[in-house]
Amino acid sequence: MNLLLLEPGELRGDGTARLSGRRALHAREVLGTAAGDRLRVGLVGGLLGEAEVLSSSREELVLAARLGFPPPPAAPLQLLLALPRPKVLRRVLQAVASLGVKRVVLCGSYRVERSYFGTPLLAPERLRGELLLGLEQGGDTVLPRVEVRRLLKPLVEDELEGLLPAPVRLLAHPRQAGPLPGPPAGGEVALAIGPEGGFTAYEVDLLGAHGYRAFSLGPRVLRVDTAVSFAAGKVLEWMGRG
Repeated sequence: MNLLLLEPGELRGDGTARLSGRRALHAREVLGTAAGDRLRVGLVGGLLGEAEVLSSSREELVLAARLGFPPPPAAPLQLLLALPRPKVLRRVLQAVASLGVKRVVLCGSYRVERSYFGTPLLAPERLRGELLLGLEQGGDTVLPRVEVRRLLKPLVEDELEGLLPAPVRLLAHPRQAGPLPGPPAGGEVALAIGPEGGFTAYEVDLLGAHGYRAFSLGPRVLRVDTAVSFAAGKVLEWMGRG
């Protein structure tokens, strides 16, 4: 935990907050905090700052927070991702939040099992919990917006412009694709990543017809969580943001 996040309802008018549960346990047992120590804190959806530990016990952590710094800028990257299996989805959600990605669409694909859409992880409160863990890691306070769509074709043909409006569109593909094109003119990039093994040829053509240019991640087939971090880093470096 590189940042202790406070919910708006936890912060009182005098700047104090009382925490229990996971965050208080982490502060006490992992960070070894005691009265008088200072922690880096942030308000979910708001500013960053510092908090003095007023008391730390088995029951609760009491802080006095002073907030005054903006969170880091969002990454100029939007993500279209074929829904991975639940165990991998947790790691992906945390990774994209820590990277500063603020728009994510999880979608179906021919190679995505239908059962994946039944995972409790897609419940709004569970999604939010995993994203908060990523924000704690990345030192950010602004939650990504996550949308879920089961069918790729109607998503691409009917909704993509509104959900992922970035002017530059790229498709990370494990095979039969070249390097990234010339440097971008600017603005945001929408990055599409398929399931392990990539999107099918039909799906690649469908995305290509809507402006997604394929580029290679190399000769190896990567796990989805590895591919997301690797592709995002590669694109951000290509944009001069690495």
